[in-house]
Amino acid sequence: MSIDLVRLAKAADYAARRHVNQRRKGEAAEPYVNHLTEVALLLAEATDGEDPVLVMGGLLHDTIEDTGTTFADLRERFGTEVAELVVEVSDDKGLPKQERKRLQVETTVHKSRRAKLLKIADKTSNLRGLVLSPPAGWTKQRLADYVEWAGAVVRSCRGLNVALEAEFDHAHAEAKARFGA
Repeated sequence: MSIDLVRLAKAADYAARRHVNQRRKGEAAEPYVNHLTEVALLLAEATDGEDPVLVMGGLLHDTIEDTGTTFADLRERFGTEVAELVVEVSDDKGLPKQERKRLQVETTVHKSRRAKLLKIADKTSNLRGLVLSPPAGWTKQRLADYVEWAGAVVRSCRGLNVALEAEFDHAHAEAKARFGA
């Protein structure tokens, strides 16, 4: 059995356990792990399965930000490369939401190739989720603002993977059409 397959299964199990009580914001309130596996799948398909570190990063990308997981824990369990990737895409939850969003737009251009691919996959999954199950209580303007912001973040990630960018473009166009962004 491939060591990468075992590491991927461990990352999926760990992510599911860390996010076990979390739900997506949409009206369907689907388990949060669905988002993580969708991001990982987008990354696996975009790289033809050639970058298990990136796929593990996709599974674990919200653990530091949303579950209290530490860099040290991720490094011990999954190695330095995976832990550094997760840190690279994590927001500082100590900052106000608007500041975190502004920083994502401004700093993504300086991130690694893997981090940029992960950002594209994450925003693709988020836009798909908004279209299928918009969060209760979000106004059409808030939805449109999110769609616009996701496009701004991904703008600096272009030129890395045609297939992944096409997935984002499709999700972005569908969200724009639905929410008038």
